[in-house]
Amino acid sequence: MTLPVKRIFVFATIVFFAACTQGKYAATNKVYNKQIKAYAKLLLEYPVHDSSGLPYAPEWVGTTNFSLRHPSYVIIHHTAQNSCEQTLRTFTLSRTQVSSHYVICRDGTVYHMLNDLLRGHHAGAGKWGKLTDMNSCSIGIEIDNNGNEPFSDKQMNSLLLLLGRLKRTFNIPQPNFIGHLDWAPGRKVDPSRFFSWKTLADNDFGFWYDTTGVQVPENFNALQGLQLIGYNISKPASAILSYKIHFVPQDTTRVLNEADQKIISSLVKKYQ
Repeated sequence: MTLPVKRIFVFATIVFFAACTQGKYAATNKVYNKQIKAYAKLLLEYPVHDSSGLPYAPEWVGTTNFSLRHPSYVIIHHTAQNSCEQTLRTFTLSRTQVSSHYVICRDGTVYHMLNDLLRGHHAGAGKWGKLTDMNSCSIGIEIDNNGNEPFSDKQMNSLLLLLGRLKRTFNIPQPNFIGHLDWAPGRKVDPSRFFSWKTLADNDFGFWYDTTGVQVPENFNALQGLQLIGYNISKPASAILSYKIHFVPQDTTRVLNEADQKIISSLVKKYQ
């Protein structure tokens, strides 16, 4: 085994932790471990010698400057299911093809289901700014909530603690804590109108508005303002709905009024 491959093997062993193979989720944890080992084995196959016809150099020269791809966004969801157990089952069935890095139960218990450095299947199709592949650069957090009920204080406390650790560990910028509905307007509405984004913003996870003394610029286009924040406005009504659920949850309309002009103007200054 060459020295670079040994280094990769040790690196993979450290990063891809194994899950416990005893207890209630022993069977699915074995599947997780099997997949992790498959990824580690894939790393060990390099350097690659194939028949593509490329003029490969005779030696592999491994750079000393690399790292795993760290997440730069956090996407918050609600489960739209009725219990943590139901969600855990959904995320441990291969046929569902969906997953999340974390699940936060109603009592504040946090299940860590996927290594933070691995790609989860939680965001799906969408767009935020120029970004079109959120799964590759984000951590997904699912909060046990059916979408029609308040989020418990224990859930919010656990969420704030988790977000703090993620922000410190990966140096995630303050604007990059968003909801599934922000990423996928018209397709997703989670977390619901019951979720307190202001609580998160007060703790430096995302931004909130302050319209005190705000003077809306002449000819300000609020819809384009949403685009500057990050929203995909190709379907204006959907973008407005997502904005309303996030920032003005008591307003169920899909039109931008004078108050929205001030709010969006305030937000543009923060997000830019």
